Amino acid sequence: MKTVYACFTTDVIHEGHLNIIHEAEKYGELTVGVLSDEAMVKFDRFPTISFQERMELVRSIPGVARVVRQGDVMYDEVISELRPDYVIHGDNWLEGPTRAIRSNVERMLRPYGGQIIDVPYTYNENVKRIDDRIREKLAMPEFRRRRLKQLLTIRPIVKAIEVHSGITGVIAEKTVVEHGGRLDQFDAMWISSLCDSTAKGKPDIELVDMTSRFRTIEDITEVTTKPIIFDGDTGGLAEHFMYNVRSLERLGVSAVIIEDKTGLKKNSLFGTEAAQTQDSIGHFSEKIRAGKKAQLTDDFMIIARIESLILERGMGDALERAHAFVGAGADGIMIHSRKKDPAEIIEFCDKFRSGDQVTPLVVVPSSFNMVTEEELAQHGVNIVIYANQLTRSAFPAMEETAKDILRHHRAKEVDGRLMPIKDIISLIDTL
Repeated sequence: MKTVYACFTTDVIHEGHLNIIHEAEKYGELTVGVLSDEAMVKFDRFPTISFQERMELVRSIPGVARVVRQGDVMYDEVISELRPDYVIHGDNWLEGPTRAIRSNVERMLRPYGGQIIDVPYTYNENVKRIDDRIREKLAMPEFRRRRLKQLLTIRPIVKAIEVHSGITGVIAEKTVVEHGGRLDQFDAMWISSLCDSTAKGKPDIELVDMTSRFRTIEDITEVTTKPIIFDGDTGGLAEHFMYNVRSLERLGVSAVIIEDKTGLKKNSLFGTEAAQTQDSIGHFSEKIRAGKKAQLTDDFMIIARIESLILERGMGDALERAHAFVGAGADGIMIHSRKKDPAEIIEFCDKFRSGDQVTPLVVVPSSFNMVTEEELAQHGVNIVIYANQLTRSAFPAMEETAKDILRHHRAKEVDGRLMPIKDIISLIDTL
């Protein structure tokens, strides 16, 4: 008998999947691969049920002869092992980033004469309702909040990008790229104080109050599902920080990062050019303890951001603070630097990891942007935050467009570099 292979990346079986199974039965015996958690997160979305539950779900479907684990979005390993006569899939992989997956399958099948079966993609109101229900479940605070900790257990490094509005959240949520035969996307979102303030046309000095910043979170959570890391600046007074922790938990935020500085906030990239006062180890530790005492769930993370390298206090001071803050209950350490060379960041990570193999490390490679995620992971980094790139890319484009309209007294000259409104609208989901 001929053999057929299909891969499912779903938590729910609907008529589209059943249609593929029924079509596969016409060609031979069907083996279904269930995409692993790691691969699902990298390619599609976070699973709402466990891998084992997904295996059992597929195994119970009539017409499925065998169920296997597929550990990567690409089919290299599974085709090499199974050598199926046919690989069956919905025809939605004929366009967009998933074309890379189809090309991979085609390349793997060609040497021994295997074939691809493209089945018309099933899309109707019932399928849409099921997909929407899964998405709404992922967006619920209790599911979203725990996701960062889950990602830390299954991703070699968690990638977060700055968002400051609903539409930037949608960009972070939906951007998937194919590069070198692989697909990738962001894992999480960073709501930066700097970018939130800038979007409101206000200085980054903690002028925008928490009520306004919480509104930004709500705008983003309404249209996305990915976990959120929140820039909490200094955390303010310990008494205020306790309340803010509770509010962030309710909103479904996964983590807050607070920095060990006091007084009027000034952006760290000014370094010693602007007068900045670092908090004492004891006082900042008490703030961490207060926040941990206030939180209601085990999912939420308080991450301590250390400014010692920014303020040129030395590696010893940075490491002393890191270990003290972990001792006070911090769920992670963010180490910051404004140097273009990542050497001091790497040195810190190596020295910290020599004594602590567990606590997550966070870096923000804005200045030292030549270092890759893979290199950072090799030195024990768990989370990398691209902290302001969307804001910084938008401003020059908008300013140049405004200037050109003024120069030419019409909009024709700028039209070639603008995204069509239709394409923008297509990013936004409708009910």
